[in-house]
Amino acid sequence: MPEQANIVFYPIGVDSPIAPSEPLPPLPAIPRGAVVVIEGRAPIWRYGMALHRLHGSPAAAVAVYDPRLGAVIVASHHPDYREGQILNVAPDTKGETDTTGTSLGRAPGQTCRKPTGPD
Repeated sequence: MPEQANIVFYPIGVDSPIAPSEPLPPLPAIPRGAVVVIEGRAPIWRYGMALHRLHGSPAAAVAVYDPRLGAVIVASHHPDYREGQILNVAPDTKGETDTTGTSLGRAPGQTCRKPTGPD
């Protein structure tokens, strides 16, 4: 993994049932070569839509966040990332609120540096 890898979180979660016609949130700024991590509680078809939207982005790889594992790479156009690779990163929850208005803490599109992991 590149030493100075940028990780960009793309939160797509919802807090109530939605229809497939509901639009995805706008993409965050994605620096060339970044790893975009799709995260949030959402139907599987919403994850598929987000992955499709990210395919033409300048990202080196796309991952999905699993709270038990970390960020799992699901698509890559860079030799430093492979499908199935797990990055030890987690979204911060600053700036977001739950349905009761309690702060969860993340700013959408937040980036972080230097993920760690077994690879």
